[in-house]
Amino acid sequence: MADSSTGRQELLASGVARKHFGTDGVRGVVGESLTLDLVEKLGRATTTWAGGGNVLVGRDTRGSGPELEEALARGIVDAGGTAILGGVLPTPAVALLAEDLGLVVSASHNPPEYNGVKVFGRGGRKLGDADELAIEALLDEPSRRTGPGSVESGEGLAERYVEHVVQQFGSDLSGLSLAVDCANGAFSAIAPGVFERLGATVTPIATSPDGTNINLRCGATDLALLAETVRTHGLDLGVAFDGDGDRMLAVDAQGVTVDGDQIIAIIALAMGVDLVAVTSMTNLGFHRLMTDHGVRVLTTDVGDRYVLEALRREGGVVGGEQSGHLIILDAHVTGDGLAAALVLCRSLAGRTLAEAAAVMPRFAQVLENVRVSRREVTPTIADAVAELNRELAGTGRILVRPSGTEPVVRVLAEAESEEEATTLCGRVAHLVREELGAS
Repeated sequence: MADSSTGRQELLASGVARKHFGTDGVRGVVGESLTLDLVEKLGRATTTWAGGGNVLVGRDTRGSGPELEEALARGIVDAGGTAILGGVLPTPAVALLAEDLGLVVSASHNPPEYNGVKVFGRGGRKLGDADELAIEALLDEPSRRTGPGSVESGEGLAERYVEHVVQQFGSDLSGLSLAVDCANGAFSAIAPGVFERLGATVTPIATSPDGTNINLRCGATDLALLAETVRTHGLDLGVAFDGDGDRMLAVDAQGVTVDGDQIIAIIALAMGVDLVAVTSMTNLGFHRLMTDHGVRVLTTDVGDRYVLEALRREGGVVGGEQSGHLIILDAHVTGDGLAAALVLCRSLAGRTLAEAAAVMPRFAQVLENVRVSRREVTPTIADAVAELNRELAGTGRILVRPSGTEPVVRVLAEAESEEEATTLCGRVAHLVREELGAS
């Protein structure tokens, strides 16, 4: 495993911290940490940072979306930009279709009471840490209007997005039966029709958003409904998106989860790539499989934007996260749940999903979130983990990292057996509690 996100490490080393931006944009509970005033400021600051121009605004299906969209538009106009309101659009559609700047009102996989703002720069690029710091520095600055500002309605954007995805990632899916779980989110009116258009027999679920049910007991964060549907109807497989459509996971015909690591492995081998990018959370079994096939693996910090950075830097096209952020930069600019689902179906090549997933050995993973008084990894913890990893010599590993948003330190242990992984995790978690103090 090699590589990381040097820009982020330099910022962390310098002690510079972002106040509002997290792993993927700004998000919080509406009316509490996420207010209309903050969203309006974000609209103004991001437009000022981008130098004005056309700003495409999309949103997911949360009830708070329309008023936050209006606040965002006010800020864009105040900075002299043109706010192009696309209505409900999947996040990857905004990234793909944006001209100068793309903003998505969404809290992704979070519950309905949350919302947020994701930002895409020119060419659909996710921002780096330095860009986000620059935007935060402009939040309380007065308007630097570069033009009169206006609001326009985006027309036919969903259709343009669908045509692109079908042409670039679609294949003949005749004879395939699958359930499509849209998480009552942005893909509800789009994804089932795409699979039907390509010849599949589709059982749609969670496609009735009402503003309060996005991601609730459905979607990529809760596969129980999808698994039950696939088993009950005797389907070949099921795919599930999160609320804004940039994440996808699957289940096989028995309802068994196929996670992001396995999906990336299936796609990478089917496409014959020589390079993939994944995060530090990726299963050791994935690394072993890629080594066996001569595929170089870049390992980044957690967060799909760091995977994107690595792919662009090294000229790769396939990567992602275990959680379902799957990236295929073949005629695309960002991670896209629908595109990944279509490529996964294409990659089966007559096999069942279970058969395709079985090529990747999976190490047992045990994760514990240790609540602490101080959110850090001390030299004592780091040295102990390094020594354990030397002893394991590739037969397992320990990863310890502080949460970016919660008062916890995450301890991940990986080994060939569940028992060994549990023992390793407990041993290191005990050390973290002793060193940092339980909160």
